[in-house]
Amino acid sequence: MPRDVVIVEAVRTPLGRRNGALSGWHPAELTAHALNALVEWVGLDPALIDDVIVGCVTQVGAQSNNVARSAVLAAGWPESVPACTVDRQCGSSQQAIHFAAQSIAAGANDIVVAAGVESMSQVPMFSNITGLVSDPYGEAVRSRYSDRNSFGHQGLIQQGIAAELLSDTWKLTREQLDEFALASHVKSAATRDAGLFDDEIVAIKGKVRGDEDGEAVTVTADEGIRDTSLEKLAVLKPVFLSPDGRITAGNASQISDGAAALLLMDADTADAHGLRPLARLVNYSVRGGDPIAMLDVPIEATRSVLNRAKLGIGDIDVFEINEAFAPVVLAWQQALTVDPDRVNVCGGAIALGHPLGASGARLMVTLVHQLTRSGGSFGLQSICEAGGMANATLIEAIQ
Repeated sequence: MPRDVVIVEAVRTPLGRRNGALSGWHPAELTAHALNALVEWVGLDPALIDDVIVGCVTQVGAQSNNVARSAVLAAGWPESVPACTVDRQCGSSQQAIHFAAQSIAAGANDIVVAAGVESMSQVPMFSNITGLVSDPYGEAVRSRYSDRNSFGHQGLIQQGIAAELLSDTWKLTREQLDEFALASHVKSAATRDAGLFDDEIVAIKGKVRGDEDGEAVTVTADEGIRDTSLEKLAVLKPVFLSPDGRITAGNASQISDGAAALLLMDADTADAHGLRPLARLVNYSVRGGDPIAMLDVPIEATRSVLNRAKLGIGDIDVFEINEAFAPVVLAWQQALTVDPDRVNVCGGAIALGHPLGASGARLMVTLVHQLTRSGGSFGLQSICEAGGMANATLIEAIQ
């Protein structure tokens, strides 16, 4: 029989804006900061950890050569603790959680850390598309979709155009997208001001790229949250389709730096070490879909994980759906008829930021703590991923 897998602790760094307070941190050291906080908060000897699985998307430069292993060594953990880095695009660290849970459930490991990191300041998005042959798809993939036309863009498209397609399909207006974006900032600011993020954020000394020797200021809160308004959002110009596009810098996720980590183990191991779990992993799913539409796959991933658990939408108390773009969440809500008051109650990536490889873990960190605070039973997380994929994870609070 598969073993019960529990989440014992969940932490993250604050999320820094591009070229902001965390931009000078090496990604391995940024991850190490979260790893050390994770074991310190529960008093666990890191020598007991069987594996560390870290999600990271742009694996080049400072994030190359298995950044997970570098993070373990940077943390000062025993050299006996192994680590690997995985890439499922924006869902990389959510996939790390799945891999960790599966290895524990199968009995291959007892204690595993699932984490994620991305320094988008130091390692810009797409900077890993390089080499003698820099086309990441190849002719076979390109020709398969070459007859598809999306607003005049032929064949494979970037996610911003996919977000425009999603808005078109679900008849979402620019005003609806901006209203959702504003709500993300309002909810994030309210959560911050109430001190509720304190349960999950580990403070870190600021280190600005290019000014590493400057005066260090302790960073305790996410940098991306803004005091904005519908009027301010309305004047932003469309980024991907001009002049009539709906996706702007205001209703899309922010480019960010950050790391997050979760401590997973089987229930008996937690009990043996006197550790009280926060939540239990109930089920998980990953689905694929149309790589052109791309951003609607969380809908099917959600259906899949609920079906596997024999639960319905009404059984879920708290949802975390990644706000890569506002229409991702709005389309998901419409398709599944979800009460918006249960979705991203602490805000999301539009306000907090979207450090690609860290976001899956960041969402789970927030979900675990919010579910515990709310006194709810079940929480569900899903995230859209480039190439037309999505992970979904279902957890149950241990009150």
